[in-house]
Amino acid sequence: MKPVFKSLLAAATVAVAATGAQAQEAKSLKDLLDQVQQNRVSEARLDKQREAEFQSARADKQALLRKAQSDLQAEQARGDRLQKQFSDNEVTLNEKAAELDQATGTLGEMFGVVRQASSEAYGRISTSIVSAQFPGRGQFLAEMSEDSKGLPNIKELEDLWFALQKEMTEGGEVVKFTTEVVNLDGGSSQQEVVRVGTFNLVGEAGYLAYDAEAEVVQPLGRQPDGHFVASADDLIEATSGLVPFYADPSQGAILGLLKQKATMAERYHAGGPVGYTITLMLAIGLLIGVYKMITLTITGGKMRSQLKNVNSPSEGNPLGRILKVYQENKTADAENLELKLDEAILRELPKIESGINVIKIFAAIAPLLGLLGTVLGMIETFQTITLFGTGDPRMMAGSISMALVTTAQGIIAALPLILTHSIVASRSKSIIHILDEQTAGIVAAHSESEKA
Repeated sequence: MKPVFKSLLAAATVAVAATGAQAQEAKSLKDLLDQVQQNRVSEARLDKQREAEFQSARADKQALLRKAQSDLQAEQARGDRLQKQFSDNEVTLNEKAAELDQATGTLGEMFGVVRQASSEAYGRISTSIVSAQFPGRGQFLAEMSEDSKGLPNIKELEDLWFALQKEMTEGGEVVKFTTEVVNLDGGSSQQEVVRVGTFNLVGEAGYLAYDAEAEVVQPLGRQPDGHFVASADDLIEATSGLVPFYADPSQGAILGLLKQKATMAERYHAGGPVGYTITLMLAIGLLIGVYKMITLTITGGKMRSQLKNVNSPSEGNPLGRILKVYQENKTADAENLELKLDEAILRELPKIESGINVIKIFAAIAPLLGLLGTVLGMIETFQTITLFGTGDPRMMAGSISMALVTTAQGIIAALPLILTHSIVASRSKSIIHILDEQTAGIVAAHSESEKA
C-alpha cells in the first residue's frame, strides 16, 4: 500500500502545483486533501464562469450575424437600384450625346479647324524670332492644339486671333529691344538687339540666331562676308532714317548656308603646296617689278637731267657714261667711235634689263603650276573614288578644290606679273631708246664734223 500511497501523493502534489502556483506546500496528508478540495471547488467555479461568458459571447455573435445579414440584404438591394440607375444613365447619356452632336452641327468641324490652326500657329510662332522679344507667347496655342476635351470658348478664339494678328503686325516692324544673348563661350550678357520683322536679329556681334527649343538668342557660329556684317553694324548704330541692310527672307536658312561657305583664306589654303609656290612666285615677281620700276624711274629722271647738260657728263647715269666715252674718243674716226659707243651701250644693257626676264618667266610658269595642281588634284580625286566610291561627294571635295583653286591661283598670279613685265619692259625700252638715239646723234654729228 505504501508505494500506491506514495504515487497518489505525488500525483496530488503535481496536480496542486499545476492548478495553483500560490498554494503553500502541504505539511501533511490532511492539508494536501484540503488544498485539493479547495482547488477543485475553484476550478468548478472558473468553469461555470467561462461557460457563462461563452454563452454571453455566443448571443452577441448571433446578434452581429443577424445585423450583417441585414446589411448584406440592404446593400444587395442598393446594388440593384444602382445597377438600374446606371443602365438608365447610359441610355440618357447616349441620348444626350446624340442631342449634342445634332446641336453642335458645324461647330464640330470648326473645332477641328481651330485645332489645326492652333497647331500651325504654334509651329510658326514658337520658331519665329518675334518670340525672342515676347517669350512664352505660344504656350496657350500648344494647349489648344493638344486639348481635345471640348469646344474652344470665345476667349480662346480671341487669343488665337490676337496671336496671329500680332505675328503679322510684328512682321512689318523694325524694333530695337534689350535681351539676354548667350555667347559662344557659354557666358551671357544683356545686349541691345534689333529685330527686322520676322527675318533677322542683329546685335553687337553681327547677325544673331534664335534657338526656339532653348528660347535663347545667340550669335551665329560664323558671320557671313564682311559687307553683310557691315550693313548689320550700320543698322544697329542707326537711330532713324533708311539704312541699307542685307535681310534673310528665309528666317536664317540662307545665313546658315553662308556659314558653310568657304572663306577666301580657306579657299586659298585649299591650293596646298602648289598654291603656296604660286604665291611665292607672285610675291617675288611683284617685288622685282616694283624694284625695277623704281630704279628705272630714277634712272630715267637722271637721264633727262643729263640731256639738259650734255657737255658735263656724269657717271651716275647710263647716258652720262656714254657721253663720257664720246668725250674720251673725240679724236677717233666715226667707225671706231660708233664701236666704242655700242660697246658702252652693251655694258649698260644688263643693268637696265636685269630682272625683267625673271618676271616674264614667273608669269609663264604660274599658269603651268596651276595646271600641275589641277592634275594632282584630279589624281587625288580618282584615288578617293577608288578607295571610297562615289557615294559621298564630300570625300572628293578637298581634291577637287585643290584642282580648281590652283588653276585660278596660276591665272591670277600670271595676270599681274604680265602687266608688271609689260610696264617694266616699256620703261627699260624707253631708256635704251634714249641711249640709241643719243648714240646715233653723236655718231652722225661726229661724221659731219669729219667731212667738214
